[in-house]
Amino acid sequence: MSMSDPLADMLTRIRNAVMVHLPTVDMPYSKMKAEVARILKQEGYVDDYQKIETQSAQDTLRIVLKANSHADKVISGIKRISKPGRRIYARHDEIPKVLSGLGISILSTSAGIITDHEARSRSVGGEILCQVW
Repeated sequence: MSMSDPLADMLTRIRNAVMVHLPTVDMPYSKMKAEVARILKQEGYVDDYQKIETQSAQDTLRIVLKANSHADKVISGIKRISKPGRRIYARHDEIPKVLSGLGISILSTSAGIITDHEARSRSVGGEILCQVW
């Protein structure tokens, strides 16, 4: 069965794993999910991610979640913004700040999948995929 929104599934798996304090979370692999995981690692929200090749047709993406020294969760919120039924686009000067700059937005642009900070500095807009704080 085909999934209508694989990115929303990824974010939900991460949100659920963070709530029950799991060390890792597995999901079906795709290039877009790997790029979102790369940004989450780059911004310090997760420790690591890796592609696990399996014998089946679909490879697996494993994300190692991060917790600070007090066992608190690093990701306190993660939300899908643009959905298949309603795409949300923004120019570089219209990209909203998440919690007054404490969180990040992840955008799909002509320059690839980047954060809101990079999009503003490169002066490119695009589709707002999700927000993380």
